[in-house]
Amino acid sequence: MNPTVRCGLIQCSNPINDESVPVKQIQQAMLDKHLPFLKEAGKRGVQILCLQEIFNGPYFCPGQDRRWYAAAEPIPGPTTALMQEYAKSLGMAIVVPLYEEAMRGVYYNTAAVVDADGTYLGKYRKQHIPQTSGFWEKFFFKPGDLGYPVFRTQFATIGVYICYDRHFPEGARALGLNGAEIVFNPSATVAGLSQYLWKLEQPAHAVANGYYVGAINRVGTEAPWNIGKFYGHSYFVDPRGRFLAEGSEDNDELVVADLDLAVIDEVRQVWQFYRDRRPETYGDLTRL
Repeated sequence: MNPTVRCGLIQCSNPINDESVPVKQIQQAMLDKHLPFLKEAGKRGVQILCLQEIFNGPYFCPGQDRRWYAAAEPIPGPTTALMQEYAKSLGMAIVVPLYEEAMRGVYYNTAAVVDADGTYLGKYRKQHIPQTSGFWEKFFFKPGDLGYPVFRTQFATIGVYICYDRHFPEGARALGLNGAEIVFNPSATVAGLSQYLWKLEQPAHAVANGYYVGAINRVGTEAPWNIGKFYGHSYFVDPRGRFLAEGSEDNDELVVADLDLAVIDEVRQVWQFYRDRRPETYGDLTRL
């Protein structure tokens, strides 16, 4: 593996915010909006690309409308297959966050991972599901049941942590222990307290675990829910907590950074957090 990996994040606003339009038509419009960014990523030499949470549609969880169950699909399934084609043609691994239908009436907030040769490597299902004003996710998703897997792409070993997961350090540590060199967090989060925490928690995960983090947030305001402004600011941060590249607050864009994996070794050989951790003293974390 090359010690430097070029990675990309796409932050995007939803083009159709009209509840009179069929769900599949809204999804197709969002997918079509992403495709030029995928091609741009290929032209810019991106090797690993991550899309935002439930990338092919709006963030519909501020409501509890059963019509959005129609947005779910199997993984692997049609959108995964399309992304496999793009991955192979562009030579680029892609993290594809989707609304997954595991069986009739059982749904997860999921990210499929596809390697640069088009191989489907597996999926991560969001573990922590919020249920609070504006984020009624338990209406739409079961908690994940696949643990904290990592995926060995041609360029780096990556992990995925989705949106609300980022508030929980335990899974972030588990991803590091499982071998993640880069962790992607596709999100949908609006201005307020979240915006202040956006640049605290994930750099802290990167430092505490000695890996890179790519954090993705969508942009714009989505009707009919209008819960606030998705503030973008997608970014990459290194194992020292340094910001390497950052998106704007308002624009649809591709954020690109070159991640030097040798920095992971440099940091871990100074701060020996994995050597010095004391798991035998942490039993209360799972008992309380």
